[in-house]
Amino acid sequence: QVQLVESGGGLVQPGRSLRLSCAASGFTFSSYGMNWFRQAPGKERELVGYIGPSGRYTKYADSVKGRFTISRDNAKNTVYLQMDSLKPDDTAVYYCNAIYAAMNYWGKGTLVTVSS
Repeated sequence: QVQLVESGGGLVQPGRSLRLSCAASGFTFSSYGMNWFRQAPGKERELVGYIGPSGRYTKYADSVKGRFTISRDNAKNTVYLQMDSLKPDDTAVYYCNAIYAAMNYWGKGTLVTVSS
């Protein structure tokens, strides 16, 4: 059974850091590109960034470039989202997404709230 389980969300003050994890199971994780998406209240889901199957290639949305870093550990079937210099506008539910050919899997998300 395919599963993507996000963790690490919570309440954090502006300017602080948080690291999200997404643990994968039920598929060949090392063959899949991984995305992080987010959806803020009342807004559409947006792509935060992408990491290729080997981890050598990454790409980020302009809104998070230079503040967020995606990495992965294929031995642990886990992808990470390191979020630094957090802003209130980063408040959202964060989702991981696995893609390979026609396959497309989603986690249920973890809530990040940036507030003083």
